[in-house]
Amino acid sequence: MENRLKVILDTIEPVDTKREAEIQAHLDDLTKPKGSLGRLEELAQKYILITGASWPKIPQKAVFVFAGDHGVTEEGISAFPKEVTYQMVYNFLRGGAGINVLARHAGANVHVVDAGVDYDFEKNQDLIIKKVDYGTKNMIKGPAMTRQQAVEGILNGIEIAFDAIQRGYGLLATGEMGIGNTTPASAITAVITGKSPACVTGRGTGIDSDALNKKIQIIEQAININQPNPCDGIDVLSKVGGHEIAGIAGLILGCAAKKVPVVVDGFISTAGALIAHTLCPTSVQYMFASHMSVEQGHRIQLEHLGLKPLLDMDLRLGEGTGAALAMTIIDAAIKIYTEMATFSGAKVSPGNEV
Repeated sequence: MENRLKVILDTIEPVDTKREAEIQAHLDDLTKPKGSLGRLEELAQKYILITGASWPKIPQKAVFVFAGDHGVTEEGISAFPKEVTYQMVYNFLRGGAGINVLARHAGANVHVVDAGVDYDFEKNQDLIIKKVDYGTKNMIKGPAMTRQQAVEGILNGIEIAFDAIQRGYGLLATGEMGIGNTTPASAITAVITGKSPACVTGRGTGIDSDALNKKIQIIEQAININQPNPCDGIDVLSKVGGHEIAGIAGLILGCAAKKVPVVVDGFISTAGALIAHTLCPTSVQYMFASHMSVEQGHRIQLEHLGLKPLLDMDLRLGEGTGAALAMTIIDAAIKIYTEMATFSGAKVSPGNEV
């Protein structure tokens, strides 16, 4: 199974930048002062370079919400009971959650993935069953999952990406649901970035200061007990990660392998991006960071990856909500590139050094 993952990782190539000057020349010829549309121009160029499109069209979009439960919730690190995970999955399937509203606004479909929920769901056309286990183990008592389970979760995410791309989706986004999942996300972040758990751990669903201090101590304990290797993304994931984080890492890697852009949501999704980057540093070239989360460790994650978020709106819901909003910005960038008149075509004088 691990050999299969390695074969896929070996297919991921750097983004081809040969057309960068050509794309920039078109952006500079648009009827505006050079660079005056700021990051919209940057986004248009990045999207075109990733996809290799000569004249990009607005892509079909999908948000994949990976759901999983966490054994560490036994330690009282969340303001909500773990049953909320499966209850929210049903809310997603009914179309009533924040991500459903914002995905509809963005023109994106929502697909929910049972990556490791402690519940058996009935069949539903919008629910993808890729259950690796009924939640992770309590990571302060040993590894959250086996190494084989970590690889299985990543491969599941890759398979989901491959299938979506084959069905015509050209822009994918990550989302997640899992009560307690800011704890493994914080642990992953601390291990991979080398920062202390206190620096990267926030209040998650809204715990008080006493619960936050306990959460930090639990993360420190889990890292000390399991000793994850920061250079081995699978080891980190298996010892202090989550099944939904594994799926997110896989989705990102699958997009990179197929040269399709992926929009990464907030703190938990970016923990998945850290795992993907550790396994294949080149994969970061295919990522768009959607927003800056209120979770204090998110800034550290993005700095480690060298990504600049598109939005900063004090979001901390997760689910893919920030990613759905960012998709609308990427659409706008594509439209600027393809619909705006040029100086040469509109017979407008560009002036001197506009």
